[in-house]
Amino acid sequence: MADSAKKDNSTYWQKVRLRRSALAQLANPVVMETHGGFGKLYQACYSKLPNGIVFEKDSKRTDALALQRPTWAVYEGDCVAALAAGVGAHLEINLLDVDPYGEPWSAIAAFLNSDRPRADVLHIVVNDGGRQSVQISGGWDKKVYQPLIERFGNGLFRNYLEGCQILMHEKAAQAGYTLSRWHSYYCGHSKQMSHYWAVLERSKSATVADLPTSFYSSTSSNALN
Repeated sequence: MADSAKKDNSTYWQKVRLRRSALAQLANPVVMETHGGFGKLYQACYSKLPNGIVFEKDSKRTDALALQRPTWAVYEGDCVAALAAGVGAHLEINLLDVDPYGEPWSAIAAFLNSDRPRADVLHIVVNDGGRQSVQISGGWDKKVYQPLIERFGNGLFRNYLEGCQILMHEKAAQAGYTLSRWHSYYCGHSKQMSHYWAVLERSKSATVADLPTSFYSSTSSNALN
């Protein structure tokens, strides 16, 4: 068990580099962390930001996060239900940080589909643990993956990042955004984890059918330097 935890922690600095790269693109970043955890990413990336929002289920962690960032809004509870209800709508978020233990799509969809201010440009950085469960179950246990299974069949595990790019494009379009930039890679033990950074721009109209044939060319297998 200790060895597994060590392997999981091996992706930490890749997470940090991805988030710092996104921050460098924003003049005035306003961050929402959907899964605050122990606050390590905050310490490495967000500690100089005066305003932000963080969610965490665990009450002890929530208390620690509130002490760590006294000027942020800190919410205890399930982020998906809270986001769907519009919690955190007092700030216009332009960097959404999604770092769950499993699939991230319920949180991403809850944010994008909820009633809240919309930044003209929205960066989304994600630590996605769904690839491992797709390898085990084929993805049939998660409704969000079923349209991808129809496309990739048993190859969804091998094409997981491509599938995630399609899902992000779809969910962005439903919220009035166009997916203008995508960077992604596999990482962690046996490449079971996926990291990606999506840049969404406000669009009058965007549909899944608008996805060009060259859309996948920006996918990378390596972390940002």
